[in-house]
Amino acid sequence: MQHSPTLAALAILVSAAALTVALILLLRPWLARYALAKPNARSSHKLPTPQGGGIAVVAATVAVSGGAFYFSSAATVNSASLIILLAAVLLMTAVGVMADKHPIAPAPRLVLQTFAVIAALSALPLEFRLLPVLPWWSERILLVIGGLWFVNLVNFMDGLDWMTVAEVVPVTAAIAAIGLIGIVSWQEVVISLALCGATIGFAFFNRPVAKLFLGDVGSLPIGLLLGWFLLVLAGSGARTAAALLPLYYLADSTITLLRRAIRGEAVWQAHRSHFYQRATDRGFRVIDVVARVLAVNIVLAALALATILLPSRTIDIVALSVGAVLIIWLLSVFARRPIRT
Repeated sequence: MQHSPTLAALAILVSAAALTVALILLLRPWLARYALAKPNARSSHKLPTPQGGGIAVVAATVAVSGGAFYFSSAATVNSASLIILLAAVLLMTAVGVMADKHPIAPAPRLVLQTFAVIAALSALPLEFRLLPVLPWWSERILLVIGGLWFVNLVNFMDGLDWMTVAEVVPVTAAIAAIGLIGIVSWQEVVISLALCGATIGFAFFNRPVAKLFLGDVGSLPIGLLLGWFLLVLAGSGARTAAALLPLYYLADSTITLLRRAIRGEAVWQAHRSHFYQRATDRGFRVIDVVARVLAVNIVLAALALATILLPSRTIDIVALSVGAVLIIWLLSVFARRPIRT
């Protein structure tokens, strides 16, 4: 009986991966015909490549999560919260479909994303507080702004084969592990495992050189889900873990945005200024970049787990310091030419 959560977790993971593969095989001919991503100023690919793999990832995540909850006897699942969250994910997916099909102007795109983020936040309990020193309404406004930034930074970082895989798999696996320890609810465990499995299923088709991209239809709702997981984790008291898990994405995107803003560039336009993009421009192979990102994210996940298993201010400071040093090292490596042996 004590092994049932582990077996259930494995079943969710495998089911989501298998369903994603099946859906991609079914959709790929249609995507190749109607959803080709042509190379542009931001892209790292040279040839038109089908996009829209996120349809399979999101569909598998929602379907497997829903099935797991339907057959689950866990009393901790809040049906109303779950339905609202998944509805917000589907709304963000719809925004991604529109963006992939026909580019949306920044203003209406942001408005639609705001609705989805507000919908997701409405799934939180009214008593949820992350910054109790602030009035409730001002905290919620900050959460909306932070949610929008996180959704878009995940989208910005989805510009290289396997890059999103290298981020999503360690983060969702860590969230699931933390949930199995009891820090977050079974609801977050199930959805994070489903997303992890779906991303693993997608990874085969996105391996360098990718035969399929996520598209905004995948990166936007994935960003919303990751942001939700991290918010719930922080609200459960594990703020250091919540800061560590997305640290590379936060650093690369935020530094890049600030640097472009200082130079007076239009920060909403496509570009190739991210550290990982500059690394490939300087001669790094795609696999070299994503392997380093994956390795750093695995270490960050281990540090996050350490702060949960060994809770103390000292461990938090050490973990954050090690994480910061790792990120500085990785960004500095990407900022210079690779050493060839």
